[in-house]
Amino acid sequence: MSTEPPTAGAALTAALRADIDRLIDAEPEVRADAADSVHQMRVATRRLRSVLRSYKRLLDPDAANRIRTELAWLAGILGVARDAEVRGARFAELLDRYAENDSPALEPTRDRLVRAERDRYTSAHAEILAALDSKRYRAMRRELKGWRKQPPLTESASHAPAAEEFDQVLRADRRRVRRLVRAEPTAAPGDRVELLHDIRKSAKRLRYSCEAAAPVLGAAAPRLGGRAKQLQTVLGDHRDAVESYEALRARAAEAHAAGEDIRLYETLADAEDTAAGRCLAQYPAAAAAIDKS
Repeated sequence: MSTEPPTAGAALTAALRADIDRLIDAEPEVRADAADSVHQMRVATRRLRSVLRSYKRLLDPDAANRIRTELAWLAGILGVARDAEVRGARFAELLDRYAENDSPALEPTRDRLVRAERDRYTSAHAEILAALDSKRYRAMRRELKGWRKQPPLTESASHAPAAEEFDQVLRADRRRVRRLVRAEPTAAPGDRVELLHDIRKSAKRLRYSCEAAAPVLGAAAPRLGGRAKQLQTVLGDHRDAVESYEALRARAAEAHAAGEDIRLYETLADAEDTAAGRCLAQYPAAAAAIDKS
């Protein structure tokens, strides 16, 4: 017995349901401050927002834009805690690798780098809990739960073939990455870091749209999504190293103003500058892979 191919609406509903469940399931872990829970909820929030953007032609624009705005609000709050968590862990690892245990500068430097970020995380996590207890979050969660079974699809989405619609989305997201990659060699030096960040974000969007399309389009979508993930990872590692370098320079300036020895800060900053260069060396191959069939 033959079966009808899935409609775009049915396929998108299934993809959204998985992403919504991922977001809602993360909430208890975040409330308990479980390891990596803020990161997981932030990823779920960004992933859902990205899918809504990529597949927007299948959704009522007013409803989709409203939820995307709420997801951006939540992601911003989660991001403050996550950024502090990442910086604290990264600074601790750098100190373990490069600092001498008997250095008199070690503890003042650790206070300014690691302990300060952990304090920022604690404060930011309290803000997350306040957000999760707010009427705004509860309203968003309630609406998303309704979307699990009945998202605000357009009339055409209810009948259009899923394969055709999802393929168009992947093609558009892939073109966006290619366009930014082509623009990168001509970017002014002062603009390059931000353009690389935009390429990373576009690669992440392509990755998520591929993952949503995998049940519809088969193996081709995960293959392209894997290459997009690699590009995202390379540029994400580069961004982390650049931001760590800049934070170290800023903390060094604060330490210098306080009369502290800043040679350890300089050593750590040099290490991050080197790490950023290593990541950037992997970029051309990762960008070129997006063009593979």
